[in-house]
Amino acid sequence: MTIIELGFYFFSILACLSAAFILFTKNVLYAAFSLVLTFLSVAAIYVIAHAEFVAVTQIMIYVGGIVVLIIFGVMLTNKLADKKPISGSHNKFMAFMVALSIFVMLIYTIGQINFPLITKALEPNLKMLGVGLMSDYLLPFEIAAVLLLIALIGAAVIAGKKEGQDHAD
Repeated sequence: MTIIELGFYFFSILACLSAAFILFTKNVLYAAFSLVLTFLSVAAIYVIAHAEFVAVTQIMIYVGGIVVLIIFGVMLTNKLADKKPISGSHNKFMAFMVALSIFVMLIYTIGQINFPLITKALEPNLKMLGVGLMSDYLLPFEIAAVLLLIALIGAAVIAGKKEGQDHAD
């Protein structure tokens, strides 16, 4: 067994365990931190699969954006209610059956894929995508980054606003 296979198995098990922790914890903040670990493990699997662009996108969008938004929401709701955010779960059996059926369908689909053919077809497209993002579409890419930064600053201002306080002073 090579070091790459060991790394793949390690990050796969880590992703599965942290995703299972998300399902079984009642503390929303712990679930958000476990979600970060799951996303980072999936990004590591992408790196092992030589999909560096997808790995960086995974980290930038999911870890950098969505999880920060979730943690912001948890902290904001915790501040308003003055109690720990706890979530309950309902319909566990139905959720388990749906998850099991999706898992079986995914395993069947993955077994039908011809990976060498797909790899040869995708290599030129990924290079064209990277060159296009950093040349022809650089301005929209930068505008999207500035808009996300403005949204983050707005969320920080809203979260910091106290009741009865006006920020126009």
